[in-house]
Amino acid sequence: MLYVCGCKTAMRTSKRQYHALRDIHYDLFEAATTNTTVERFPVGNDEAADYADPYLPSVEQLYCMYDTFNEECFSGRLPEIKISYSNRMLIAGSYMPSTREIKIGRKYHAIFPDDLADTLKHEMIHVIYPNHDRGFKALAAKLGVSLKAKAHPSLRGPYKYLYICPVCGREYPRRKRLRMASCGVCSKGSSFDPRCKLQLARVKK
Repeated sequence: MLYVCGCKTAMRTSKRQYHALRDIHYDLFEAATTNTTVERFPVGNDEAADYADPYLPSVEQLYCMYDTFNEECFSGRLPEIKISYSNRMLIAGSYMPSTREIKIGRKYHAIFPDDLADTLKHEMIHVIYPNHDRGFKALAAKLGVSLKAKAHPSLRGPYKYLYICPVCGREYPRRKRLRMASCGVCSKGSSFDPRCKLQLARVKK
């Protein structure tokens, strides 16, 4: 899940993806073990060495933070995953269950460097709860983790498509075309709601 979303999309999950997610959705506070490991980036790898901002920790330091938060907040039961910075993302962070990788938005944290620990914890919760469902919100509240990232004019970026909610009129500028998406404000529950499906209003050439 991306840290900042705003709209809800309809998603199809294959049996293979379902079983992969099921394997990591173990109870945090009951006895549980996992033998699944993911090879971390070597220290000499470009992904680990690519950090230019002196106010942000290196990828190697992010791994240390992950291990610390895993012990302090998750009883050490989260599996090993990949962590990297993204120079392209305008959001705070994201977690990809298919590759078990957390990406931290460099541009966002160059503006809000003090929020990096909060972002990392947020994405760590997504290892257990891929969506912002009731379980995610309950654990986020327990750990004191933010549900949404901060807004900033520099993080909006150019958009090509403009969608509008037919119910409330809220605008959703997007750089990519949306296929099945509903308004995050008007939708009921955490799934796609056809009653407030976003309508394409403008396409920039």
